[in-house]
Amino acid sequence: MSLRRKKPLLLALALLLSVVFSLAWWAFSALSPPPNSFLLIKPGSSLIQTANRLAAKKIIRSPLALRLLARLQDQEASIQAGQYSFTLTASPSAVLERLVAGDVVQTSITIPEGFNLQQIAERLDEMGLADRTTLLSAAHNPGFLEELGIAAQSLEGYLFPETYRFVPGISEFELLRMMVAENTRQLERLVKALKGKLPLEKHQLLTLASIIQQETGLEEEMPLISAVFHNRLRRNILLQTDPTVIYGIDNFNGNLTRKDLRRPSPYNTYLNRGLPPGPIASPGYKALLAACRPADSRYLYFVARGDGSHQFSKTLMEHNRAVRKYQLRHR
Repeated sequence: MSLRRKKPLLLALALLLSVVFSLAWWAFSALSPPPNSFLLIKPGSSLIQTANRLAAKKIIRSPLALRLLARLQDQEASIQAGQYSFTLTASPSAVLERLVAGDVVQTSITIPEGFNLQQIAERLDEMGLADRTTLLSAAHNPGFLEELGIAAQSLEGYLFPETYRFVPGISEFELLRMMVAENTRQLERLVKALKGKLPLEKHQLLTLASIIQQETGLEEEMPLISAVFHNRLRRNILLQTDPTVIYGIDNFNGNLTRKDLRRPSPYNTYLNRGLPPGPIASPGYKALLAACRPADSRYLYFVARGDGSHQFSKTLMEHNRAVRKYQLRHR
């Protein structure tokens, strides 16, 4: 039989199968309750596996119907991986359309500014989006760090604090890669805002910005905090910032003591001059900008007022008076 005579027969067969599938679906819909089911299609899943699982969850009646329809439409290799939600029974054609379009369920998570790597891992683990141990291991993996082009011991500070939307089931490596990519975009945004190159090497910038982020939650204070640290670094004065000391203490109990300030650690800026070895948290954009654009001031000290803000001083005498006023008095 010639190809010209076969084509009408194939079209007629496809039409007949479509009618049969539709009738079967209507009958199935009338007899079956909505499945309200989730289906996770992993990358590399075959159409046969997918069709069988859909039938097992009563989302479709016949796996063969879906497979034949996909073959007729030449869409056997077009199924998109991801998690799907089916709240109503559907015809094979409707299900196939969603699978090909990649109409997957997405979830979201917000990483707050100032979260460190441990806190990020715990947040993802609590939401069931990643395994804490696996994610921390990936964040310290030398091969993965090299692949990302990051010359550091871990991804601390390189995971930008943001709200992320993604498909559940992606790996810990993919989650981290997504956050690092956002950090890179924000640094590129920063370069454009500065109309030139960054004033600090990237690792140093993230380190300083992370300290600024931890010292104040007030964006308007960040340039002043930055000025204090820039002035101290320029004069080779110890930074003496508590958040770095806390970061270097395993299982910190929330009470920073004088003994802690004397405890040797690479992150103890009461003992070591200059910046610590790396970031202590994930800085937001305002902290990054403040690290690059410190306020024009000669401040060398600041102390918390107890209301979230700080008192800034130029001399040690002024600072000691501020400490007596805002801290010793409260104690």
